[in-house]
Amino acid sequence: MDLKKNSANIVSITRIFVAFASLGLLFINNQCAYIWAISLAIIAFSMDAADGYLARKFGQASQLGAVLDIMGDRIIEAIYWIAFSTLGWLPVIFPIICVTRAYITDNIRSIALTKGMTPFGMQSTEWGKYICASKFMKTTYAVAKVAAFVILIFAHTPNLAENIANPANMTGIILAWVAIIFCVVRGIPVVAECGKLFKD
Repeated sequence: MDLKKNSANIVSITRIFVAFASLGLLFINNQCAYIWAISLAIIAFSMDAADGYLARKFGQASQLGAVLDIMGDRIIEAIYWIAFSTLGWLPVIFPIICVTRAYITDNIRSIALTKGMTPFGMQSTEWGKYICASKFMKTTYAVAKVAAFVILIFAHTPNLAENIANPANMTGIILAWVAIIFCVVRGIPVVAECGKLFKD
């Protein structure tokens, strides 16, 4: 495998393992483990921006790259919601919504791929393109999600003072709700515009 020609895809896959390492540390009741968990979470989400940058810089944009990018997003997002629910930090409705939305939108997008469309390229309306692919919507969703995950981990760091942990936890929960709402809203155009894929 030519590493340079596949650098973006390698980053997309590697960040999944970085996220798993971060999550594994959450089950170690140790302040140092949580500091590492936060650091690795930030690295994993930073790699999401890195793979896109590398794909553009080295002309590696492809359908495979788009699929790997979305796959990485789905896995990382789902495992954090599931872990936070398992640890009792968030209600189980969060992973349920996340996984349900992922199955619906990604199955629709897989059909779009068979018709030569990219996952985001299937949107034909202006509102659909804005909600799914605009820089504002993607950035706002990403920031809310990353901030929620990082702040929630910080808020539950062992031996953290209550006067810091409690407001941090409340902030994390609010951001988690913002992120999950964005998750649902960004899936609406995919469902609303999927009829054209089944006209045959």
